[in-house]
Amino acid sequence: MRVLLSVAMTGLVAPVMAADLNLKVEVPRLNVAEYHRPYVAIWIERPDQSVAGNLAVWYDMKKKDNEGNKWLKDIRQWWRRSGRELQMPVDGISGATRPVGEHQLNFSSDKGPLASLPAGDYQLVVEAAREGGGREIVKVPFKWQAKGEQTVKVQGSDELGLVSLNIKP
Repeated sequence: MRVLLSVAMTGLVAPVMAADLNLKVEVPRLNVAEYHRPYVAIWIERPDQSVAGNLAVWYDMKKKDNEGNKWLKDIRQWWRRSGRELQMPVDGISGATRPVGEHQLNFSSDKGPLASLPAGDYQLVVEAAREGGGREIVKVPFKWQAKGEQTVKVQGSDELGLVSLNIKP
């Protein structure tokens, strides 16, 4: 008991474990007359649905006069929760829209929003919106700083395919 008390009184905190967050997002092939690549936002959400950190935003960065920025608000949930507060492009977060297929993203706990993310329960949120198409949100629950490896997969239905999250401590 004395050892526990002395540790608590000295203010020592157990070191935070390093972890890698690996994500796969599938953009499905749709059978439509005129196909447009979706705008996609990926972020981490706390249990109260507040944004813990943005991981990626894919949009049309090459439109003249920054016209691509105008359509970011179509990614509605992301826009309302954090997007409108950002000055796009954001280094390390924003990028071009992606074609049909599986896209892999890797994040390390020593940089970006994961560096300051406290241990606990979260959701990874992937939202897609497409011109002439629909909108879809996929939420993937996970525990940050868990002791073991986690793999969670959620299948989208329209604008998103399989979203797979793997966390390795």
